[in-house]
Amino acid sequence: PYLLIARFARPIGWWLLLLPGWWVIPLAAADPAAMVRLMALFLIGAVTMRAAGCVVNDLWDRRLDRQVERTAARPLAAGTVSMMQALVFLALLCLVGLAVLLQLPVMAVIAGIAALPLVVLYPLAKRVTWWPQAVLGLTFSWGVPLGWTAMRGTLPAGDEWLTVGLIYAGSVAWVFGYDTIYAVQDMADDRTVGVRSSALGLGQHLRRGVAVAYLLAVSLAGAGFWLLLGGGIWIAGGALAALHLGWQVMRLDGDDPAGALRLFKSNRDAGLLLTAGLLVSQMASAAS
Repeated sequence: PYLLIARFARPIGWWLLLLPGWWVIPLAAADPAAMVRLMALFLIGAVTMRAAGCVVNDLWDRRLDRQVERTAARPLAAGTVSMMQALVFLALLCLVGLAVLLQLPVMAVIAGIAALPLVVLYPLAKRVTWWPQAVLGLTFSWGVPLGWTAMRGTLPAGDEWLTVGLIYAGSVAWVFGYDTIYAVQDMADDRTVGVRSSALGLGQHLRRGVAVAYLLAVSLAGAGFWLLLGGGIWIAGGALAALHLGWQVMRLDGDDPAGALRLFKSNRDAGLLLTAGLLVSQMASAAS
């Protein structure tokens, strides 16, 4: 049941948490060894903290989950894990996350701790707003400022605030778009139990709303990367990722929950295309 509550069998969540950090680490890296070490730490941290976030989510939602077919078998909803057991498991996960965080510079530790309120508050957002996916965007994109700070040892300074801010904003829009697609699975149950989501909020404008989110993601993140890197090989990776997002919009159907889940999962591939472009671009720049 602990593997289930942590969603270890569903790696898409930690991939999507990890990728924004992986975008900026190569851009801020002083040397390849430091880059690889930090990317490995972020991988461990993403797997651990995504699991912790799932436990927090299920603690908040255990009563709602019993009313939704897709989530009724979750350990807390089904009673196979008690509240106390879940809290102990959460504490252990947080200790592992803290051990990873303490490998980073002091400012990065502070930046990492600053994200905790978002982790705790996200599950509550769907009770008070139609746009909880925006809160998830702020949370899942935290790897952008954290990755930069961890690599440089300081917060962004001067013009770096603009570039890192644009990449962060683009990532927030990307998360909003893909999590709106994810929410298509639960629209019928969400209407019944009174849970809100951007998929319900957009209604008949679902495809248009996701398209706007993805357009903002490409425009904002692309502007940030351009200010930082100028032209380069990374544009090819970014263009392929943008085409992938456009393909998602064309295939999106609000009446096809299974198809929406497949589209949601494909965002790992979109994020990896951009990551590959950035890595190759930086390695080529270093070699020259």
